[in-house]
Amino acid sequence: MRLGVLFSGGKDSTYALYKTMRKDDVVCLITMISKNKESYMFHTPNIHLVELQAQSLGLPLLQQETEGEKEEELKDLKKAIKKAKAKFKIEGIVTGAFASNYQKERIQAICDELKLECISPLWGENPETLFREMIGNDLKIILSSIAALGLDESWLGRVLTEKDVDKLVKLHDKVGIHVAFEGGEAESLVIHGPFFKKQINIIEADKKMENEHTGVYTIVKAELEDVLPTKVIS
Repeated sequence: MRLGVLFSGGKDSTYALYKTMRKDDVVCLITMISKNKESYMFHTPNIHLVELQAQSLGLPLLQQETEGEKEEELKDLKKAIKKAKAKFKIEGIVTGAFASNYQKERIQAICDELKLECISPLWGENPETLFREMIGNDLKIILSSIAALGLDESWLGRVLTEKDVDKLVKLHDKVGIHVAFEGGEAESLVIHGPFFKKQINIIEADKKMENEHTGVYTIVKAELEDVLPTKVIS
């Protein structure tokens, strides 16, 4: 089946892409560029890095801007998927949704209208198991933003490990944080994976904290390179 992947560059859409590429024909990536940082549907931190990710993956990228207004942004998503169907002859859409009914139901409705399959390979997975799977499959994941009690500046910009998942499990038990950040506690970016031809080397980044538990890691300059850098610029 010829598929397009809704791609934000974060861990969920990237892992959904990885799982799909192993058995189906992924022919394009579809990225929504929202002007609203509080969008209900779309990831915004470091969204500009999808261009480098697409280059590394060797996949064409279709980008669609949206004002990011609640519900109205779905019209722009439908427009993007419709373009992908016409240009790449896709038969279905892949999403990284695994727990958000809000996102899954709206994407499903658009796919039904456009007579496309809607595939969510991560749906219903245990968040801890899923996160450990991602890291175990060599996804190099960093956090682009944090907004939750228990997280601090040290979480921004560094590659996450299994030990970090252990910490998140403890934070979940202590303060209720979602282990895989489904409640918006953090946003992620994948800088390398086993299916990337090259990896993202972060040359310049700006780290800003609004308070002890809320901050962003904005990548100002990055490039693709053959060897993973020894550290991420802070």
